[in-house]
Amino acid sequence: MTHPNHTTRGSRLAARLNPLRSRGSLRADFTASLVVFLVALPLCVGIAVASGVPAELGLVTGIVGGLVTGLLPGSSLQVSGPAAGLTVLVFEAVRTYGLSGLGVLVLAAGLLQLLMGALRLGRWFRAISVSVVQGMLAGIGLVLIAGQLYALADAKAPAGGPDKLLGLGALLVDTAADNEALIAVGLGAATVAVLLLWPRWRAAARVLPAPLAAVLLATGVTVGCDLPVARVDVQGLFDSLQPPGLADFSSLASVGMLSTVLAFTLIASAESLFSAAAVDRLHDGPRTRYDKELMAQGAGNTVCGVLGALPMTAVIVRSSANVSAGARTKASRVLHGVWLLLFAAAFPAALGMIPLCSLAGVLLHAGWKLIPLKDLGPMWREHRAEAVVLAVTALAIVLTDMFKGVLLGLLLAVVKTAWETSHVHVETEDPGEGRPLRVTVLGNATFLRLPKLQDQLEALPADRRVELRLEKLRHVDHACALALAQWEEQHNRVAGRIEPVPREESTSSMLG
Repeated sequence: MTHPNHTTRGSRLAARLNPLRSRGSLRADFTASLVVFLVALPLCVGIAVASGVPAELGLVTGIVGGLVTGLLPGSSLQVSGPAAGLTVLVFEAVRTYGLSGLGVLVLAAGLLQLLMGALRLGRWFRAISVSVVQGMLAGIGLVLIAGQLYALADAKAPAGGPDKLLGLGALLVDTAADNEALIAVGLGAATVAVLLLWPRWRAAARVLPAPLAAVLLATGVTVGCDLPVARVDVQGLFDSLQPPGLADFSSLASVGMLSTVLAFTLIASAESLFSAAAVDRLHDGPRTRYDKELMAQGAGNTVCGVLGALPMTAVIVRSSANVSAGARTKASRVLHGVWLLLFAAAFPAALGMIPLCSLAGVLLHAGWKLIPLKDLGPMWREHRAEAVVLAVTALAIVLTDMFKGVLLGLLLAVVKTAWETSHVHVETEDPGEGRPLRVTVLGNATFLRLPKLQDQLEALPADRRVELRLEKLRHVDHACALALAQWEEQHNRVAGRIEPVPREESTSSMLG
């Protein structure tokens, strides 16, 4: 006899696997897809413009994220598309290698993600220090904010992060003397104000997401008052596509391009899998299968690369909106891609009415949210070393570039971990006068702790012979082994109680 609970569970499982078997699930997914579409639309366009590519390419990435990545297994409810976290890197890549070179970079990153997923390396991305990821996002947020301050005034931003920061003073002076720039700043500031205040109007926020409401209001004011501000340049969906040609792949062997591919792969994969872990905490449905999710992201980026579009990641803003809207299956994220495709095909001229300063306001808000301000205080009080890693990573990204900043952060995290795990201390036992002190070293003896270890040994009585014991060490590296052997030999020689111990014999006796 079948238990009623088993029947209920079976029905729920069947509904998850096939949403068409449950009208309730399909209705919930349909509603959620519209919410995600309304959230994704201004972000796709804004990220594309900030990345220095046609606005339509942001929509293409969003479409691929829905129709390709959305159909594949991995995470059932997280939504993929262009991400603010890659904006700075994409802008630099387009400036250096051109729009066709961007396709090569994204395609190579996608293939690399597919390979890593096939090799079951997805779960290893969870081993990346959270402080490095937060520092990476904070650094991206700071550079993004600095760049969008120029877009807010319809001005051209300098190329590098330091130049953006150093040029803010001149930007302020130029804007104050330019009436049209002041109008653009006012419109952009109003966009930010709507983003902050709209969610407090809960009835309206349930109908229209804050980013879309802010952009619609700014667009309405711009068109209605015919404001002299820059607007989105419209090329058409198919005209904006620039698939890479065979000649574009020749530069893939350069060190600069390979490092950019690795940066794309690392950042997109880490952000997607960290987003998946966060989304899993928001619902009680199936958990993310990390290797399959990595392959799904790789497939999406491969298609984006072939089309010459922006790279994609899973995006926590859209994903959390999807869960909050009541999505139950992957049908919601697939349908959101359908709505983006219909909009791009049916209403391309609507993009040309959007003021760039309002998109800059949306991205200023997005960049600010990338900085983990709420976590900094508790992290500094409880895990100060993690806070240092976060700050150094973010500062390095601002002062150098994305790849160097992330590498420095990873290196610092490894050194921090090695320092924290290499605890070593000395225990001394006195067997009586005339006999050598028994000195036992315990813990993990690495070169990082060698100064502290030598200080402890030097504090022992200089007139007593020692018998150094290393058998209780869990780990000892070559530098420490050699230093300990030399110290024992020199200490006993100074003590003057025994004949000098040959160095080779001393070292072999300790390590044996």
